[in-house]
This record gives sequence, C-alpha cells and structure tokens, in this order.
Amino acid sequence: MTWQIDPGHSSVSFSARHMMLTKVRGEFEKFSGSVDFNEANPAASSVDVTIDTSSINTKQDQRDGHLKSPDFLDVENNPTITFKSTKVEVVNDTTGKIYGELTIRGVSKEVVLDTEFNGIAKSPWGTESAGFSATTKINRKDWGLNWNVALETGGWLVGEEITIDIEIEVVKQAEQAAEEPVAA
Repeated sequence: MTWQIDPGHSSVSFSARHMMLTKVRGEFEKFSGSVDFNEANPAASSVDVTIDTSSINTKQDQRDGHLKSPDFLDVENNPTITFKSTKVEVVNDTTGKIYGELTIRGVSKEVVLDTEFNGIAKSPWGTESAGFSATTKINRKDWGLNWNVALETGGWLVGEEITIDIEIEVVKQAEQAAEEPVAA
C-alpha cells in the first residue's frame, strides 16, 4: 500500500560539529516521496525519497550559500539528494533498520537508517497516517564533500561526521480500482 509523505508534518534535519566544539543544525525544507508500507509484513516495505538541495536551511544565509556551492552540495549541478531503500529488516514490533542507497552529488553509497515505527492514527478528516523516526550517521567525505579548513589550535572547522534525523508522517493513499479491460 502506498503512503505519501506529508511534508507539513515531517522533517529531514542534520547536524555537524563546528570547530570541534558545537553541533550546527540544519534542515531541508523541501522533499517528497512515498513509502510502500506493508502493514502485514513490514520487511516487504520500501522507501523512495527525493530532497531538494536548494532548500537547505541552517538559519544563516552565508553558511547556506556556502553549503549550496561547489564546495559542498553544488546545487546547480546536483539539484536533488535521493534515498531508495534496498531492504527493510524488522528488529521488533516498533524498531527496524532500513538499508538503502543515499545519493549525494551523484555518488551513491549504502546507509542504514535505524528506524522507529510510531504507530498509525486516523485523522478527524478520515485519512489514515503512520509515523516513523529514523537516524543515521555518515562521513560526508564518502560523498565527496571534502572542503575544510585546519584550525590553528588543531582539528578542523567542519566535522566529517554528519548525523541525519528524520521524522516522517505518511498518509495512506486510496487504492485505485483495477481498470476494466476495453472490449476490442
């Protein structure tokens, strides 16, 4: 059964260390996708998400501009980041691992999303929604995001490890009736 991501009730955020001292956080404000959520057999589910790289927001225009530049995401030549699942592993009733290909700047690498199923609810408008939380950590250099500056006191300006946090609400789509064959 196909479930569409509800962007108004979902988020794709990330954090990285700045000067090895603090975590700087940001998010992508525009993304879309679907989850083929098999309620009876969650291991048979799949995920397909596309993120608009130009929608990056760290609440600082200068930093956002640098992250959009060829030093990092190169949004002019790489307008999207994609994630396509390859396998879902059920750990228990509420947790699992979603394996998939994360593509950034044309480079695809496998990542594993540690995922929590938050349940299903019916809205006051009659729609059915499901919620999921997921997290993973990646090394940005694995995707060619290598820009950095050495610090006088040792270490680097931008941490290599990026934590990705996802909160997704998906809405069940109405099943489409099979089309009747046309008589010849």
